[in-house]
Amino acid sequence: MRPFRSRQNFIAVGIILFTASLTFLLFGTRTGTSVAQHVADVAKHPLGILKGDEPKRPPHPIYKPTPTYTPPPVKDPFPLLVSSTPPPIPQPNVPEENLHKNYGLKLAPPLLIGFTRSWPLLLQCVVSYITAGWPPDMIYVVENTGVQMSNAKGLLSLQHPFYLNHTSLKRLGVNVIQTPVLLTFAQLQNFYLSLASQNDWPFYFWSHMDVFVLSYEDGWEEGPKVGEPGYKTIYELACMAVNHTITTDSRWAMRLLAYDHLTLINPAAFDEVGGWDTLIPYYMTDCDMYTRLMMANLSQHAMKVGVIADVATTLDDLLALYRDPSVQPSWSDPNPPPPESKENGKRKRDLSDPLEYWRVLQDISTQMYHYKHGDRGRNTWQKGQRGGWGEPYYYDAEGFAEALEIITEAGREVFRRKWGHRDCDLIAGAGLALGDQWRVEKDWD
Repeated sequence: MRPFRSRQNFIAVGIILFTASLTFLLFGTRTGTSVAQHVADVAKHPLGILKGDEPKRPPHPIYKPTPTYTPPPVKDPFPLLVSSTPPPIPQPNVPEENLHKNYGLKLAPPLLIGFTRSWPLLLQCVVSYITAGWPPDMIYVVENTGVQMSNAKGLLSLQHPFYLNHTSLKRLGVNVIQTPVLLTFAQLQNFYLSLASQNDWPFYFWSHMDVFVLSYEDGWEEGPKVGEPGYKTIYELACMAVNHTITTDSRWAMRLLAYDHLTLINPAAFDEVGGWDTLIPYYMTDCDMYTRLMMANLSQHAMKVGVIADVATTLDDLLALYRDPSVQPSWSDPNPPPPESKENGKRKRDLSDPLEYWRVLQDISTQMYHYKHGDRGRNTWQKGQRGGWGEPYYYDAEGFAEALEIITEAGREVFRRKWGHRDCDLIAGAGLALGDQWRVEKDWD
C-alpha cells in the first residue's frame, strides 16, 4: 500500500505545480506580478475582475419627455358606498318581484357589464341601471382586468387603472364574475356566450360600462310619465322587448337598444355562425360579427327602452341618481379638466319636484354625450387613472393604451385580409357572402 500512496502524492504534487505554472503563464506574465499577488488583486475587486477586464457599460436609455399634463387624482363619485349601504332607489323605479313572468319569460333578463379600467365610470353605469329600475341581482359585472385576485383581496388603490371595489358592488347587490385572464373585446364577447351556455340563458343583455342610463320618467312617445298609470321603467320595457322578439321572430340574433350600448343577445344565433372572431380583437370585430349574422339571415333590429347615453365623464356625486334633494347634480371630466365655458350642470334648479330632478339628469346626460363626442374624444377616459406604481399588476397607463392601438390596427389588417375589403359594407359594397372569408382577393389598390 505504501508505493500506491507515494504514487498518489506524486500525482497530486504534479497537478498543483502544473496549475500554478499555467496560472503564472496566463496572468503573472501579463501583469508582471506573482501568482500570489494576482490572487490578492482579484480578491480586492468586488466582482473578481481585474482592471481592464470589465465588460463595457450598456448605452444609457433615452427616455421620452415628461408629460406636460398629469391628471389630478381620481375621486370616488360615491364615497358613501365605501362604508354603508346605498339609500333606497326612487320608489316608482323599484322593480316588481317576478316582473318578467308578466311577459311570459321563464328567466329574468341577465345584464352583463364588462369592466377593464376606470372604476368611477363603471360605478356610475351600475348605479344608473339600478336606480332606473333594473334588479341588482340580475346585473353581472364581469371583471376583465387581468389582475387575478388583487381586487377581490383589496390590494389595489383607487388610482390604479384596473381598480375595482368588490365590497361596494356587493353592497349594491350586484354579482361579480372574474375572467381568468385579461381578454380582448372579441374574447370577452365569447366569454359571455360561454356564461350563457353554462347557465342555460336563452337570452341576455350586455352593456358598455361607459354609459349613463335613465328610464323614460318624462314619458316616451306621449306615453305615461312617472307616477301615471302605465309608466314603465327601462327594465320593464326590456322585458317587453324580449317577449316581443322571441314571439315574433324565430331567426333573431340581437336587438340594438342604443346601437350596441345596450344589446339583447340570442346566444344560439351567435353559435350558429361561429361566434366572435378573436383574431380581430377590437374595432372592426363588430362589423365582422354583425355582417356574418346578416349573411346567415339572422335578424338585428333597433329598439328603444330608455335613455342610454355614451359618456366619458361622471357625476360628481352619485347620490343624485337616488334623487337626494340636497345634491345639486353636476359632472366633471378629470382628464383633463373641462373647458371653463362648460356649465356642467351646475346651474341651480328646483329639485323638490321629482320630475324636474329627472329632467336635470337628462340634460346632464345630453351634455356628457356631446362632450364626449364633440369637445373631447371618445376614449380619453381610458387614460384618466395613471397611478398604482408598486401595486400588484401595475402597468403603465399610456403604454397600455398604446399597446391596444397596435393590437387594434393588427385586427383591422386581419379584417381586410379576411374579406378582401377594407370597409364594413361587406354585402352592399363588396357583394360578399358567408363562406367567402379568406377566399377573395383584395378589391383596392
